[in-house]
Amino acid sequence: MTAGCAGGRLTIDLGALQDNWRTLAALAPGSECAAVVKADAYGVGLPEAVQALTRAGARTFFVAHLSEAAIARAAAPDSAIYVLNGLPPGACAAYAAVGARPVLGSTEEIAEWAGFVAATGAAESAAIHFDTGMTRLGLSPEEARALFAAGGPGFRPSLLMSHLACADEPDRPETERQRALFAELRALAPDVPASLANSAGNLLGKTAGGDLGFDLRRPGVSLYGSNPLRARSAELKPVVRLEARVIQLRQAPEGTPVGYGGVERTRRPTKLAILSVGYADGVFRAAGGADGAPGACAYVGDICCPYIGRISMDLIAIDVTDAPENTVKRGDWVEILGDHVGVDDLARASGTIGYEVLTALGRRHARRYV
Repeated sequence: MTAGCAGGRLTIDLGALQDNWRTLAALAPGSECAAVVKADAYGVGLPEAVQALTRAGARTFFVAHLSEAAIARAAAPDSAIYVLNGLPPGACAAYAAVGARPVLGSTEEIAEWAGFVAATGAAESAAIHFDTGMTRLGLSPEEARALFAAGGPGFRPSLLMSHLACADEPDRPETERQRALFAELRALAPDVPASLANSAGNLLGKTAGGDLGFDLRRPGVSLYGSNPLRARSAELKPVVRLEARVIQLRQAPEGTPVGYGGVERTRRPTKLAILSVGYADGVFRAAGGADGAPGACAYVGDICCPYIGRISMDLIAIDVTDAPENTVKRGDWVEILGDHVGVDDLARASGTIGYEVLTALGRRHARRYV
């Protein structure tokens, strides 16, 4: 869609994405820095992100589904591509055709992949996932020990991995417990590369017990400019800029209810700008304002213009009373995300996390890549 007709325009800075990968890679130069590009590369566009990250030096990518792996493979023909959500029954040949590596998290998946390798001689490898405390995917420690005590999985894994549950809270003891358990389980196959650190683990770097990086780190949301570890600063650049079109300006007397339910009333004679985006475009309803509970801010130049009233599916009202005269007119664009409002800022105003803000960015915006 062209920007001339769209209600929102989304600018994606691929140079900033590359710079973020380089920044994160430099945190632990002794281990490989991969890139997690699932969920359409956290909303910024899967093929575009993979191509940019490949040019920056990334050689290993993680997605959630085989359909995503096929797109990533077309964008990065020579890279290793892992599929985090495992192996659906009967899907071995489809994975091999794409050259995707399933992350195997159950004894059933491991047995099916081992049988496929034995029957076909397939060269494609797979990762094995250990559950060290997330209680989501992966072999339990008991299953892992039994598997390797019985001779191993029947093929050579390309990676052993686990996932941190609490690394975004540096004082939580669970992270060190997970690190220690993963180190123990990794010793079952010490010649196989190992991976534990996600975005937060990569930024945290180590616990009192040791390094979280192992051989390969898997940053995801931090690549896209969100910092999941607020206690640790990182020189991450914003990757997305979202602007909304002003479609109407109106004056509202003091005490006028605005939006659905009239949950917020103007506190003074107010100039409103109505923006042509809403929660269908990834600006969460919870970011709206109510009496006694101010909403997020859009920006006109350097002026904070608070959301007023509930956000609806396609529209947001903002208070532009304090913007200089004649600086806002019908057809203008105002900042929703950008230099003044980061992904994490909008997330906090919405009662959520940067991951959800990024992945919710709608497809109605006019997109451009720079």
